[in-house]
Amino acid sequence: MSLTFTAFEVRLRGAPLIRLDGVVAGGEVLAVMGPSGAGKSSLLLAMAGLLAPPFTVSGGIALDGVEISGLAADRRGLGLMFQDALLFPHMSVLGNVLFAVPRRDASGRRIGREGRRGIAMRHLARVAMDGFAGRDPETLSGGQKSRVALARTLAGAPRALLLDEPFSALDQQLRAQTRDIVFALAREDRLPVVMVSHDPDDARAAGARVIEIGPLRSEDGALI
Repeated sequence: MSLTFTAFEVRLRGAPLIRLDGVVAGGEVLAVMGPSGAGKSSLLLAMAGLLAPPFTVSGGIALDGVEISGLAADRRGLGLMFQDALLFPHMSVLGNVLFAVPRRDASGRRIGREGRRGIAMRHLARVAMDGFAGRDPETLSGGQKSRVALARTLAGAPRALLLDEPFSALDQQLRAQTRDIVFALAREDRLPVVMVSHDPDDARAAGARVIEIGPLRSEDGALI
């Protein structure tokens, strides 16, 4: 799997935010670094097809040579992880992951409930959370919630992974452990990864290529 950018550009009220050209290969991480308010999260939302005016987006994104920039957000095949785990409080740990499992496989055949449950449990096992399947998410630690969020993201069978500061709410030890799990599974699944962060340690841990962006400026150079 590969993620290819062709003159992909995000602007805010006409002011250029970032432009990407090139390829992120399967298992590779592209880190977009910059201070808070520089527009890093807006870039990921633009890639996912979720960015609204006053932002504008131009250029193309392709997954394995298939253009996705004109597709609806739910058809782009991109898995998005945020700083907060955003687990559903009314569902169990298993229910959260099961929610993301597709109802049909890649060939279009229907997956029954037991098959979907098996897929959800497999992804919980990959993040060492299968023993917590029946737990209420509110009883989990921050690191455990992050791992469940990762299992839910991967259970949706994404073809690329977008990371929006997913480690920043964790303490130093949990941050390192969670990073290791995320990047190891992304490599295992050969997923191209685009990560935004303000922490250079995140990029170093991923062995990432780095793009630096600065504060947003208007066309006349004034800070926005």
